[in-house]
Amino acid sequence: MQKNYQFTPKNLVLVGGGHSHAITLKRFANQPLPGVNLTLITPDQYTPYSGMLPGYIGGFYNYFQCHINLQTLCQSAHTNLHLEQVIGLDWKNQQVLCTNQKVIKFDFISIDIGSTPAKLSIPGAAEYTIAVKPVKQFLEHWYKLQETVTKNPLKPVNISIVGGGAGGVELAFSILAGLQKIGCKHLELHLWQRTQELMPNHHPSVRKIIQDILINKGVKLHLGETVSQITPIPNNQREIKSLSGLIVHSDRVFWVTQASAAEWIKNSGIETDKNGFIAVNNCLQSINYPQLFAAGDIATMIHYHLPKAGVFAVRQGKYLAENLQRIVLNQPLKSYQPQTTYLSLIGTGDGRALATKGNFTLPPHQLLWFVKNWIDRRFMAQFPE
Repeated sequence: MQKNYQFTPKNLVLVGGGHSHAITLKRFANQPLPGVNLTLITPDQYTPYSGMLPGYIGGFYNYFQCHINLQTLCQSAHTNLHLEQVIGLDWKNQQVLCTNQKVIKFDFISIDIGSTPAKLSIPGAAEYTIAVKPVKQFLEHWYKLQETVTKNPLKPVNISIVGGGAGGVELAFSILAGLQKIGCKHLELHLWQRTQELMPNHHPSVRKIIQDILINKGVKLHLGETVSQITPIPNNQREIKSLSGLIVHSDRVFWVTQASAAEWIKNSGIETDKNGFIAVNNCLQSINYPQLFAAGDIATMIHYHLPKAGVFAVRQGKYLAENLQRIVLNQPLKSYQPQTTYLSLIGTGDGRALATKGNFTLPPHQLLWFVKNWIDRRFMAQFPE
């Protein structure tokens, strides 16, 4: 790639501090492009690494071990950092619209803002449950729960998790581990899943192993139950009602259901899929705005059916970074071909992890947790503290 290519300075704006953008910033730090004004807009200085977040909840890592410091990363990449919330795009004037009436000019733009759990269609869900994303808000609730348990470890705690996919299952394992480590003596944990089996996108062997472990740990599984309403009741509890008529009362309800996209995306004229995620081609480029790129959960590759998983955001980072440099230089873009199968290492909250790839599954073992820990720490080690 030509590093001394002469051209009119361009404004490249990254919206969101997701995994792909962190990798992009790392590439620009190692391979700077003269004449490019690079800007990152994100609400928070620290961005969580999803692979280690369950371990953080479970008490295996501290905050800084599983969060990327975007400020130091931006400094190393000579990038302007704006800690702002984006609310829209003005394509006519090529501006990013932020809160507090702040606008930032762009020539090229990339979006990596992740997703949030879809819950607005369930009465009471938006008001009375705790979404796992954005992570910062979720952690604020988690800290309050830890504080409550620490002050009175003998007081019974009743928690519900709505969503029995991989995210909900990992949250169940990590909450059990995290609260038990700080002395919680009476914890009742409910896990709700609308299908008859947990983790429907995984191999049956994985589902069976995970279900048996959860049952052995005392988790109450509500399979084939579709939550239909959340209602506040006395003693600061929540009443969870399903379509079957099942009712459970919980102190807190964590919401880990199917992902949804930020409202401002579809209101900005960007072509999306039916769920509001940015439609991109194999080069991670918007199908209706060639100056726009997207990666991670907020993007849908129109030629592939990919789950919303952090492994793809990490793999996309390399291609996104290169294509952003290439489009600035007016060079041909590179196509990204996602892997058809990938290794998943799922921690069980007890110093073990389960491994699965395609039809291959290994049951939980300490060695697999060691491997997962090594992979995750190696990923984080590439970013400045």
